[in-house]
Amino acid sequence: MKRKTLYVVLGIILVAAVAGGLVWRSRQQSARAAREDLRSAVVERGDMLVTVSASGHIEPVSQADLSFEASGQVAEVPVEVGDQVQAGDVLVELEAERPALEADRARANLAAAEAQLAKLRAGAQEEEVEANEANLRAAAAQLGAAAAERDQVAAGPGQPQIAAAEAEVASALTEQKKADDFYERTLECFTFRVSKGETIKLPGGDVITAPEDIEREICPLLGVPEEQARYRLEAANEALEAARARLEELKDGASQDQLRAAQANVASAASQRDAAQAQLDLLLEGATEEQIAAAEGRVTQARASVRQAELAVEQTVLEAPFDATVGVVHVTTGEQASAGLPAVTLVDASSFHVNVAVDELDVGQLEKGQTVRLTFDALPDVRVPGTVQRIATTAGVDGGVVTYEVRIDLEPTDAPIRADMTTNATIIVAELTDVVKIPTWAVRVDRDTGQYYVNRRTGDEVERVDVRLGTRSEGVAQVLDGLSAGDEIVRAPESSPFDFEAE
Repeated sequence: MKRKTLYVVLGIILVAAVAGGLVWRSRQQSARAAREDLRSAVVERGDMLVTVSASGHIEPVSQADLSFEASGQVAEVPVEVGDQVQAGDVLVELEAERPALEADRARANLAAAEAQLAKLRAGAQEEEVEANEANLRAAAAQLGAAAAERDQVAAGPGQPQIAAAEAEVASALTEQKKADDFYERTLECFTFRVSKGETIKLPGGDVITAPEDIEREICPLLGVPEEQARYRLEAANEALEAARARLEELKDGASQDQLRAAQANVASAASQRDAAQAQLDLLLEGATEEQIAAAEGRVTQARASVRQAELAVEQTVLEAPFDATVGVVHVTTGEQASAGLPAVTLVDASSFHVNVAVDELDVGQLEKGQTVRLTFDALPDVRVPGTVQRIATTAGVDGGVVTYEVRIDLEPTDAPIRADMTTNATIIVAELTDVVKIPTWAVRVDRDTGQYYVNRRTGDEVERVDVRLGTRSEGVAQVLDGLSAGDEIVRAPESSPFDFEAE
């Protein structure tokens, strides 16, 4: 019994020993694996670049969308995409016939206005005075004739007038009788008979033999002659009625309407005589200062109209404002070009620049003239240097972030750079020499104290080391205190909310 109990105890001890050995071995393997999985780096001493990064799109030195001031039909497009043009070269022409006519009309109006002004300034000419005096005499004579006619109407018609009216009626009656007789003759018809075998001579001289008995009724004047005779008869009837009406009016004497009309003619003639007299008086007095000023105003207005019309002609031609390359042609010959819409896009690609937005936290480090390294998404193997040209003094807000626009000029290059390419700019703020530096991924932050630290490995041991950092840029941090060149620092691959990079 005792022996059996001893065996049991020994078995338990053996099992415990084996289990403990397995646990120890597992822990050793886990520790070794953890050490092998640690990300490590060696602390270095050397030079360090302090940079600010931003991105933007390439812009040419100058780019312009050119459009017309007024709409019109495109007459000619002498350029194509890719053409090199110089300032003043014609890019597009619109139909200019109508604007040219308007310009001619405006120049003619200007000439007339200038002539009128010169005439006012020169005063009355002898020929004008004579002409106005003649007009006055003619107006006075017309007034006398109107007065005499009024007196005659008031006195009534005399026997000679009645006799003349009766003669007119007789003449109209004779003409009406002739027209009536002629019209009746146009309505006359006769029967034309030819026996079989009888020869007939045609109007053209040919002779034919009738194949059978022929009997036809012929009305030779029906048609056009009859219509003309009817029109003549109608006109004669109207003339006769008018002559009879005039005779009756004369026999009845002047009516009140005729008397009023005759008096109105006198008044009108008197007004024309007075107007002619006033015109002559004004001519002899000469132009007033107000008239000359008004004429000068008309000349000024006419000159403005000429300039406006000539400008409209000029605006039918779209010219290049600077030396450039034709980037886009938006119109074709024959189509309607709309005012204000781009017709041609010009690009001056002799040099390029890029505008980037720099965070307000970084812009204080920038200065005009700093060197920039530029890379391009579309040209991964191309590197182009640049220079900070301008830093905005006022900020913009994009998505809640305050930024300042920085212009970077690219240095001349043979690289196939195109406008609107995406570029990444690295602005070199400073160059530090002989500094201790480590990758920023190795730095962690103690959330309780805010202390930066790293994990340094010595042999198989890993220990925490507090560090004091200086400048940080492009994934590298300057170490001011805590580490020496050659130290090995490590970090487990798992991410941590206490990472320096997360901060």
